[in-house]
Amino acid sequence: MSDHVYKHIELTGSSTTSIEDAIQKAVARAAKTLHNLRWVQVTETRGHIENDKVSHWQVTLKIGFTLEE
Repeated sequence: MSDHVYKHIELTGSSTTSIEDAIQKAVARAAKTLHNLRWVQVTETRGHIENDKVSHWQVTLKIGFTLEE
């Protein structure tokens, strides 16, 4: 493995289905405009409660990517 320099951004994905779905949506959206995605770190998880049930998930994460040469 060669040495890399990474840049990271912070995003918040959301989903009415699951935490995993919120993460996947955020990563998929980042992949549309960024290249060389390498890692993800979940930094915060929140849920919105309606009628005594979690109705919506929000997951904040950092996505790391390598800089192009």
